Amino acid sequence: MPAAPMPAGGGGGRAAGATSVTRGGGRGWLASAGLVVLVAVAVFGDHGVVQLWRLRTEVQTLHQEVAVLEAENQRLSRAITDLRENPLVIERIAREELGLVRPGERVLRFPRSPRAGPATGTTAPNPPRSP
Repeated sequence: MPAAPMPAGGGGGRAAGATSVTRGGGRGWLASAGLVVLVAVAVFGDHGVVQLWRLRTEVQTLHQEVAVLEAENQRLSRAITDLRENPLVIERIAREELGLVRPGERVLRFPRSPRAGPATGTTAPNPPRSP
């Protein structure tokens, strides 16, 4: 017996022009959309990858600031120790910043640069003497 010809719609007993709808076909689209939303939240949300990158950058910057402050703290600690224990440091500060001198010493002040003019604390040149 010869086989019966197939209908024009693709066969399978469906009528011509009928669309193929799989069972639960709308759920696949909904699952894909949900997955896209979950990925977007995971990347851009409050606890997402972008926020994690920002926080890591901030932590690195803070570590650098801490290192700078620790170095400054050590420098200041050494300066405090010198001020408490080293009389030469105290004498240098008294001479440079306060202008103190020992008895019998003379202080000569020179201008810092030729264009600066007379330095503070110097006297004016002697006026010319008349004959």
